[in-house]
Amino acid sequence: MVEISEIVTSLSADDDTAYQASEVLAVQGSAALPVIQALLTHDQADVRWWAVHTCVIIQDGADITPFLVQGLQDPDAAVRQCAALGLQQRPDDRAVPALVAALSDDDSLVVRLAANALAATGPAAVPELIKLVEDSPSKIRLEATRALALSGDTRSIPALFNSLDSDSTLMNYWANEGLDRLGVGMTFFKP
Repeated sequence: MVEISEIVTSLSADDDTAYQASEVLAVQGSAALPVIQALLTHDQADVRWWAVHTCVIIQDGADITPFLVQGLQDPDAAVRQCAALGLQQRPDDRAVPALVAALSDDDSLVVRLAANALAATGPAAVPELIKLVEDSPSKIRLEATRALALSGDTRSIPALFNSLDSDSTLMNYWANEGLDRLGVGMTFFKP
């Protein structure tokens, strides 16, 4: 394996060099995880971002979820965004608590990507999303409603119907969208 200092130098370089270094590391699969773990604590945000990116492109079935969850808690918003996007692309039930916490992030893109990841996670995320729709601040409630609408899970029907009573146009839109996707949207007919 290549020395960590060489990898850090490559990941700190221009994007093309960093991308190539990330691919070289990813090809090593599970064997690269100790190096990635070290990179996730590096003082440069770019290096941490590339470490998270590398996790997502590993193809040998390596258990990357703990690394992506760690990335969701990074001080840099770009790293958190990359981790949330990674969890959307590689959903895992174990990430649900961290993704729910990310819905309170100060960065609106992290919030949006975390909601997308929760929707991609599917059935395991639905009970948490329903709780958020029922009892959360409006920003979180909106993203939870959107995630429920995208999830396509029938358990979300009561929460989506309740969201129709919201004063928020966006909340109403996503509630209607979710109900339509589930085949229980409004149907108008002539008596």
